[in-house]
Amino acid sequence: MTVTAEISPFRQPKAVWAVAFACVISFMGIGLVDPILPALATQLDASHTQVELLFTSYLVVTAVAMLVTGAVSSRIGAKRTLIAGLALIVVFAAAAGAADSIAGIVGFRAGWGLGNALFIATSLAVIVGSASGGFAGAIVLYETALGVGIATGPLLGGLLGDISWRGPFLGVSVLMLIALVATVAFLPPTPAPERRSSLREPLAALKHRSLRTTSVVGLLYNWGFFTLLGYAPFLMGLSALQLGGVFFAWGVLVAIFAVFGAPWLERHFGTARTLTACLVLVAVVLALIGAFPGVRWVVIGAVIASGAFVGLNNTLVTTAVMSISPVPRPVASATYGFVRFIGGGLAPFAAGLLAEHLSVHVPFLLGAVVVLAGAVLLQTVRGDLDGAGETADEAREAAGEVPALAEEAVIARDALARER
Repeated sequence: MTVTAEISPFRQPKAVWAVAFACVISFMGIGLVDPILPALATQLDASHTQVELLFTSYLVVTAVAMLVTGAVSSRIGAKRTLIAGLALIVVFAAAAGAADSIAGIVGFRAGWGLGNALFIATSLAVIVGSASGGFAGAIVLYETALGVGIATGPLLGGLLGDISWRGPFLGVSVLMLIALVATVAFLPPTPAPERRSSLREPLAALKHRSLRTTSVVGLLYNWGFFTLLGYAPFLMGLSALQLGGVFFAWGVLVAIFAVFGAPWLERHFGTARTLTACLVLVAVVLALIGAFPGVRWVVIGAVIASGAFVGLNNTLVTTAVMSISPVPRPVASATYGFVRFIGGGLAPFAAGLLAEHLSVHVPFLLGAVVVLAGAVLLQTVRGDLDGAGETADEAREAAGEVPALAEEAVIARDALARER
């Protein structure tokens, strides 16, 4: 399906804009707390390890929730699932902003993670089902929302965090409340799917070697990625606003290379080769920070540059999982999300412990080794990836050469095809 020049992906019903706005705010959460991590440690008298639990509670709960979101949405429908996720984010983000201790914030971030899992499991499917201009136009809109959210999240976090560390949390709550009201008002009811998903399907899918292996590669990559995202801010010695600027530059590169760079490189060099090179480059960045953690300009430059490799990897690892998955894609998405977010959740906490008890060099050097292990492990399924590449090329052509940034895009396309 192609997107004609007469149909703009940005001429959409109000329901689509309501969900797209919520997507922007949700994706902002990826880097929103980075600029305020040092301030939280100082003002709440918390150790770096305790502050890193903000990532751990959020991501581990998101990981576990990924196992049940399919079963929930298949029983109550996409709109109700979306509203439930948004409501949880509103409540727990506000509670985190009102908390007076690091333990309280960590606990409320866990509830935020549950809401985020319910939201991301259904947001793109809702956009595809309601958008004008077909699947390709919906994906353009979704990717735009993702890119804007990733790039502006750290900047908003820095601006609000420069006033108070409570600002980013309360700001997200207010913005998500607006999105919740708009979703309730403008999104029409969505019926529950005919087939109900089983709770055991995502875990049972791990018995398949190709899916299990690529999911573990995602875990190893996310270990390195969230080590950098979670602990690097402590090394820079910058204010919240300055940290917001650094991670804004990082987010811009993430968005550009995820949307434009990854599809181009995949077409020219294939998924396996491109992904292997990107994993190695992420490992190099981590090793560079680990070797010179006390040199501010090295850390800042390495973090910003890593945005290019992170953007490529986020798209390519997802492409790898969804290309070679032997199970239905919604199940593969839940399985992969569960495994990768476990790695992302544990890494920042481990980084804090290692830095406090050994050396600040250790978490980044360990992250480099872990990501390299992922690159080596990827070679065991290289044949499967190369074989799936031809199928992916055909699917891309059918979709009008519009790149898909997340596994939810592929799932939504399949669901739309089944409805037709």
